[in-house]
Amino acid sequence: MIVKKSDLVIRNGTIIDGTGKLGFISDLGITDGIISAIGADLPTGTEEIDATGKLVTPGFIDVHTHYDAQVTWSSRITPSSWNGVTTVMIGNCGVGFAPCKPDDREKLVELMEGVEDIPEPVLTEGLPWNWETFEEYLDSLDKKSFDLDVVAQVPHAAIRVYVMGDRGVAREDATEVERAEMAKLVADGIRAGALGFSTSRTINHRTVAGAFTPTLGAAEQELMDIAKAFQNLNSGWLQVISDFDDPDEEMGLLKELAKTSGRPMTITVLQRNDRPELWRETMSNIANANANGSKIFGQVLTRPTGVMLGFQISLNPFMACDAWREIEDLPHKEKVKHLKEPEFKRRLLTEPQGKHVMRTRVTEWDKIFPLGDPPEYEPFPETSIAHKASTLGCTPEELAYDMLMENDATTILYRPLSNYAYGNLDNVFDMMTDPNTLVGLGDGGAHVGVLTDASAVTYMLTHWARDRSRGARFNISDAIKRLTSDNANAIGLGDRGILKVGKKADINVINFSKLKINAPEVLYDLPSGGRRMVQRIDGYDATIVSGEVVSKMGKPTEALPGRLIRGPR
Repeated sequence: MIVKKSDLVIRNGTIIDGTGKLGFISDLGITDGIISAIGADLPTGTEEIDATGKLVTPGFIDVHTHYDAQVTWSSRITPSSWNGVTTVMIGNCGVGFAPCKPDDREKLVELMEGVEDIPEPVLTEGLPWNWETFEEYLDSLDKKSFDLDVVAQVPHAAIRVYVMGDRGVAREDATEVERAEMAKLVADGIRAGALGFSTSRTINHRTVAGAFTPTLGAAEQELMDIAKAFQNLNSGWLQVISDFDDPDEEMGLLKELAKTSGRPMTITVLQRNDRPELWRETMSNIANANANGSKIFGQVLTRPTGVMLGFQISLNPFMACDAWREIEDLPHKEKVKHLKEPEFKRRLLTEPQGKHVMRTRVTEWDKIFPLGDPPEYEPFPETSIAHKASTLGCTPEELAYDMLMENDATTILYRPLSNYAYGNLDNVFDMMTDPNTLVGLGDGGAHVGVLTDASAVTYMLTHWARDRSRGARFNISDAIKRLTSDNANAIGLGDRGILKVGKKADINVINFSKLKINAPEVLYDLPSGGRRMVQRIDGYDATIVSGEVVSKMGKPTEALPGRLIRGPR
């Protein structure tokens, strides 16, 4: 028998195959974008990578991103592709840009600007709007090439606005006819290749003007009609984010939706500061539902959800002062000139703060910490601004100001908002080790002025499988499984997520000892010169998509083998 020469051989790496099994040293061969051989002393390939002393893993699957706009104007889906991610799911939290009638474009832009913190000028200039229906949106993505694969969900808010117009934005109840039309559009979207439907039921999702997302409080009958649309489709899941203020009532509804649809469901699970044990109740309800035949996953983040504070980005502790408002729209260099003036500093430190939705959160000094380089996402209480200021004999405001002025006023402070009620990540470890959870919620592509949680994928490896000293950790095989096969299987992509002959060759070669998340930096590389905050990553020696090397030693290659993926594989 003639054996075809491998296009690429990864030589002598420690294979962590994504199943949770212990690693082993082996070669891996790739032919025509598929893993063709795993074993010792494979024949020489057309191209070779020496992975001696390195980890060889499946590419990571990120099930919660917001690149719905970025995929229309860019082929490089950074920063996720910098983090070893080879498949991203878009259309989360019920927001997206399809379907959309021409007269409603501004409504969806305002919603995405508010809910996901993507500036309006970026969206206005960047979106080509060469679609109206959801199917046409997928067709437009089908024509593009990327540095990773993209899968989509049908977003509830866009469906609601498409069917109901202003009444949908105003959150009025849908009529029977409108409910039927929404259900049909969701079913059509799944048939066209979407891997799910998403909705938001949280008061935290608002437009830039402060209006609630159109899906908040959507009637039970509307959701049930949409759930019924999944029957007999044999594809797709339901993604939900909710506040769980009334956990029994909310879980009762969600369990009924999952049962009616006959499809899996994923629910955002976070530790709230005001009800720090509520998440355990939610997970208990999920376990009970699954024991009775449902398939519900809690979706969790590997670290706190939090915001960055700095003079170069969207939030800082003084942003509600009149003095700051006088300079907030200036270029950064011009801001710095004012910030260095003693009189301006005096004003920021002494003038009363005005109204701002985040004002209280960004001035709770015992909960604000230096971020550092490398960033510290599990800070000790004694490193807080309040504690340090007390030790130094100054006010927290004075200390925060001086710290934020370091490095030409680019230094960043960190404010954990959830998952940190007890001042450590022990609860997050419990979340991630629960058999009914998935790791996600990185929000890549969104909140570009306040956070950089696309790197939460890499944090699973650096913190949880290597560096954590404050408590329990993961072994590397389990950590990789959580980022790969668990997520792939949950969304129906059985062709990826493990290293096995016959599977898709989406692979990372990782220098585990050198793997590092760098401090955030600000770029102005979005359409219209828009600003975003990103984190560079060290230690990914190679990332491979469909057998082609898309990045080598942290640098992109010319290869763009990533595609829109329709339906389960």
